[in-house]
Amino acid sequence: MYIKKILLIIVLLGLIAGGAFAYLIYNALFTPNTAFNNKEAYIYVPTGSSYDELKNLIAPLLSDMGTFEAVAKQKKYIDYIKPGKYILKKGMNNNEIINTLRSNNVPVNVSFNNQETFEKLAGRISSQIEADSISLVKAFADSVFLQENGFTADTSLSFFIPNSYEFFWNTSASEFRDRMLKEYIRFWNDDRIKKAEMLNLTQIQVISLASIVQKETAKVNERPRVAGLYLNRLNKNMLLQADPTVIYALKRELDNFDTIIKRVLYKDLELNSPYNTYKYAGVPPGPITMPDISSIDAVLNPEKHEYYYMVADVEDFGYHKFAKNLSQHNRNKTQYIRWINEQKINR
Repeated sequence: MYIKKILLIIVLLGLIAGGAFAYLIYNALFTPNTAFNNKEAYIYVPTGSSYDELKNLIAPLLSDMGTFEAVAKQKKYIDYIKPGKYILKKGMNNNEIINTLRSNNVPVNVSFNNQETFEKLAGRISSQIEADSISLVKAFADSVFLQENGFTADTSLSFFIPNSYEFFWNTSASEFRDRMLKEYIRFWNDDRIKKAEMLNLTQIQVISLASIVQKETAKVNERPRVAGLYLNRLNKNMLLQADPTVIYALKRELDNFDTIIKRVLYKDLELNSPYNTYKYAGVPPGPITMPDISSIDAVLNPEKHEYYYMVADVEDFGYHKFAKNLSQHNRNKTQYIRWINEQKINR
């Protein structure tokens, strides 16, 4: 009888201990363990992070670091830290948090606009993904990559089509560049290629011309008209005489693309640069910026008209006055020069 009592006590103690242990396990796994008040919190885990580095990142977001560590070890997460952007939701338990960090790397929207240089593009992209500016510029300017894909240093801006794209935050510089090339190839579908051929222009020439259109007018609804004007000049073997190309040439000459030039002077038109369309005929050797899709499509779908000249419209700012002949253009130009002098814009 005495032995039976002892065995019963042992069983009861075992049940109590097992229950307590089960409770601790349940508590560690399924009790909410977030310390932030917002509905969501973001955590960015860099490539190559160690478990200790992850702990430093996630600690401010957790109520109990000890239970998180216990579950992380039990689920063998500490040996398989994955880089990326993760979303933690208020009230998540350790099990949910670790499952999220293990498999729910969420994409980010990466966007860029009309950059003139790789350095400026890299600065914009590096603020949105893990890759840094230096590695991005190196990947963009890789001479082997450019040569293998039919680009040169002058035409290398061409394969970046400004838009918004989905990437994982931990995308590398070369992965970003390669994706941009794929988007460029996808952009040039059969319809766009056919339209370029009908204009007797290469894809890069279309983008180069579109970059001038982009710089000439911020008004999307005016771009087909501006594109039509430059195509008219090309078809007549006239110089494009586009001020934005002169400004670009001056910036290249100064090696400073932060230079602000509001007015092109007559002396600037003498600058000996293949980008100076007052001196050199045809489309420049490459784009002067990364044109929007609207500017590219404006070149491919130009407005049909007989305009050959244009000047900024000082009565309807942002738009231009167009002319079919030089005498009409000179009247418009006189009005513009009078206005710009009144504003005392000397450079």
